[in-house]
Amino acid sequence: MNPVLESKLQNLPDKSGVYQFKNEKEKVIYVGKAINLKNRVRSYFHNSVDSPKTLALVSKISDLEIIVTDNEVEALVLENNLIKEYKPRYNVNLKDDKSYPFIRVTKEMYPQIYPTRTIVRDGSKYFGPYTDVKNMKSSLRMIKQIFKIRNCKLKIDEEAIAKKKYKVCLDYHIHKCDGPCEGFISEEAYTERVNGVIKVLKGKTDELIKELKERMQAAVDALEFEQAADIRDKISQLEAISSKQKIVSDDFEDRDIISIAYEGRDSACSVFNIRAGKLIAKKQLKLSIEENAEDAEIYSAAIRFYYGEFVEIPEEIVVEIEPADAGALMEWLSLRAEKKVRITVPKRGSLNSLVKMCKENAVFQLKEIQIQKMKREGRVPYAVAALQRDLRLNALPRKIECFDISNLQGTDTVASMVVFEDGKPKKSEYRKFIIKEVEGPDDFSSMREVIRRRYSKLLEQNGVLPDLIMVDGGKGQLSSAVEVLCKLEIKKYNIIGLAKRLEEVFFPGQPDPASIPKTSSGLKLLQQVRDEAHRFAITFHRTRRSKRTIQTELTEIKGIGPSAANSLLKELGSVSEVKSSNLEQLEKIVGRKKAEIILKYFGENKN
Repeated sequence: MNPVLESKLQNLPDKSGVYQFKNEKEKVIYVGKAINLKNRVRSYFHNSVDSPKTLALVSKISDLEIIVTDNEVEALVLENNLIKEYKPRYNVNLKDDKSYPFIRVTKEMYPQIYPTRTIVRDGSKYFGPYTDVKNMKSSLRMIKQIFKIRNCKLKIDEEAIAKKKYKVCLDYHIHKCDGPCEGFISEEAYTERVNGVIKVLKGKTDELIKELKERMQAAVDALEFEQAADIRDKISQLEAISSKQKIVSDDFEDRDIISIAYEGRDSACSVFNIRAGKLIAKKQLKLSIEENAEDAEIYSAAIRFYYGEFVEIPEEIVVEIEPADAGALMEWLSLRAEKKVRITVPKRGSLNSLVKMCKENAVFQLKEIQIQKMKREGRVPYAVAALQRDLRLNALPRKIECFDISNLQGTDTVASMVVFEDGKPKKSEYRKFIIKEVEGPDDFSSMREVIRRRYSKLLEQNGVLPDLIMVDGGKGQLSSAVEVLCKLEIKKYNIIGLAKRLEEVFFPGQPDPASIPKTSSGLKLLQQVRDEAHRFAITFHRTRRSKRTIQTELTEIKGIGPSAANSLLKELGSVSEVKSSNLEQLEKIVGRKKAEIILKYFGENKN
């Protein structure tokens, strides 16, 4: 430790505040806050520290800077601002936080409403951030159409209207705008429309519908039927929006659900916005974290970053793990929201179910981030990585073995095994199986036989199991395969069944199929593997059936060998055609002597 840093550590105050650790290049590498700066900062340099992250951080600290605050909440706000400014390596940061757009409602006589990535502190209202830009723009177009909000960027004030500075545009003539530029709509009426838009953006659609119904009834009572019809149309359009919002709780509370999934340095944060019991929006954020970061710190950072200056704060924030400094966070959020805000960690019930659903979304997003990362680095084909995500496998399914059973009315039952490596067929490892132990059409028993023969031999040879075993079929075929694997005492394996009818993927022990998007590259890879196994099995089955037909019908005739039998089938197509042919037809193919033998044989065996 250098003398300057040691001296600063000796003179730390017993007060709350923020500390900044710097490296030898004077770059801020970590920002933290503390109720007691002296105790907190010195704790990093104790011999008892065993956290890999802390040890790595301390090894790079060359200087220290502190800022004293009056209380912990002030320290939290300052810490948050400094992290956003410096983006220190060892803090949790929000990736691309400036790239997420907001919807801006300008502060002017006739406000404009449009998406923006630039925050102007002029009294305008902002809603967001929106992580799904396409949906945001689509929703905004619909809202502006319902409320007839102007699309122009004209500076409209009393002077401009009085001097008739502007003329109405095409939007006015096609009834998309009511012409505020020429004063055709009053400021009061236009502001009422803007307030309606704000309620929709806040998720208060049902509340707005209720108000509009009251106004419609008042218009009817006043015999203003045209105005009532206009309000009725707005209500109908808003009800269409409201019907698409899923009801997820029956207490009609406003709350946000936040869940985080991370692996190494890859992480994702999912946020569900629930207003009046309805899920009105889902937001996905990417966090930048160091390995070995603590869960409580990650959740604390995510909450502080998400609830920036313009994000609406609900009465309740529901999380999976209690964040660090939860008390200070709730106090800070309550001050910002001007109402009491609580942070909840549910253990059971409907809220716990919502947290789990939010977590699944975060995990799905994390897998997508990892897939894109792998794709950029060119490590594995995209479809293979997508399949790992869809099936939630711990390892990439680089090698897949798929089994299919083929028979025709219970005869000549065969099985095929195809192998795919890194998403491509490896035909040198394909295998064919003649089912020997099963009588009649019994796909389940046939599957048990082929799985036993394949993997008992693999065990004898000390071979390596594939990353994924796949059977063509639903729950029955899958259960048959799992039963055999258990008897062979094989424990660590991944196996699925792909049912043909609805392209459903089944896992062992789960009665319902997995939810995989029909457009997923992973599902398409499974279909490709299954189709190849089916093609290989059908081809083998046809060959077997053809050989059996030749052997049992024509080659049983004394004096007719395989070559003659093959020539007959090639020319005539089937044994039945051979039976119905006359001497002249057969003579042209195999000669007179053999033709007479065939006619004599079938003549004697016609009944």
